[in-house]
Amino acid sequence: MPVDAAALRRRCAEEMDAAPRGFGNAAWLRDAFLTVPREHFAPARVWWPSPREDGLHSLIDQAERPNAWLEAVYSTGAPLITQMDDGRVQPTGPAKGYFSSSISSSGVIIELLRHLAPRPGERVLELGTGTGYTTALLATRTGPGTAVSIEVDPAIAAQARRNLDGLGLDPLVITGDGEQGHQAAGPYDRIVAIASVRRIPRAWLEQLRPGGVLLAPLDSPFGCDLLVRLTGAAAQPPGGTSWRRSSSCASAARARPVPTRSWDGPRPPALSAGRSFRSRQGFVASRSLTPPRRDPPRGEPERRAPPHNVQAPVRPRR
Repeated sequence: MPVDAAALRRRCAEEMDAAPRGFGNAAWLRDAFLTVPREHFAPARVWWPSPREDGLHSLIDQAERPNAWLEAVYSTGAPLITQMDDGRVQPTGPAKGYFSSSISSSGVIIELLRHLAPRPGERVLELGTGTGYTTALLATRTGPGTAVSIEVDPAIAAQARRNLDGLGLDPLVITGDGEQGHQAAGPYDRIVAIASVRRIPRAWLEQLRPGGVLLAPLDSPFGCDLLVRLTGAAAQPPGGTSWRRSSSCASAARARPVPTRSWDGPRPPALSAGRSFRSRQGFVASRSLTPPRRDPPRGEPERRAPPHNVQAPVRPRR
């Protein structure tokens, strides 16, 4: 029996209503979530983030397993892997490699945007377009001509533009170095990094409007991401950027405030392959928080044909 996407979207929203880190009082976010079809942004073939017993990540093919694919798209706690090893691993079967792109889990995206709290008409800069799904939620909230998003991978950026165009949304999607931001369209009222970083680039700080908010997951040495929210000071000192305050949220309850200008945290211990990558922007990023250790949605039975695209994990480029 076919699964209904709208019904799954409502069920996912109900789960996030009850979640401690869900919609909270952000009614606009719930409305945007119900308005934007997440399945429109998910590729027809995705890998489940948790490996099977043989170490391979199951491929969920929409054509072969439409119910399982749609259930996976609306799983609140799991990202879906859309690219491995910068595209060197083709989505033709179960595989392993490092995750170079994904569509973040609904729960992570909702938490990010709830803390970001964009308002209609504000200018927003997003670092890490990916499929364009988070970009669509932002553009739905802030309105036409307000959202700018940067993606380092040209093919991913091009597909995101097509995804957004298909819904009549007009954010500016730029292919380029996210570490440098996009000064031409700034300053911004809100800046959000979808990928986690180990430092806050100075360009982001300089492109934030006084009183604006910068939100970024920091890749920590504690085995989890620290979600840090910075607020720009109303008065800027000559030749620099200052901050009225910095705060931490999510799993960052004990994080120290981020100093003025930029922050370079302690280098975490080596991360396992498939959980992080060094992007072409020059900063370390992981497209999603640690995925749940559970099996993908059952739906139709998984095809167990021998994999033809298995590669050893590739070390991130430096």
